[in-house]
Amino acid sequence: MKRQKRDRSSVLFNRGFTAGLVGKSKDECPVTIGDLRTQWMSGWREGREAHWNGQSGVSAININPSLH
Repeated sequence: MKRQKRDRSSVLFNRGFTAGLVGKSKDECPVTIGDLRTQWMSGWREGREAHWNGQSGVSAININPSLH
């Protein structure tokens, strides 16, 4: 059975969210392409907000409604 590939922007958003959640700097964004960088940065901002609100780990990911 073939595995369906996930949309790259969704993957980058999730990776950015995880990076923000664990407190990494936005300067660590691995992407330089405009729209894809925007997706990572959006995820990072939401991850930082979740971190500041005391959410962590899997519970933060499940609670966050904006994840794709």
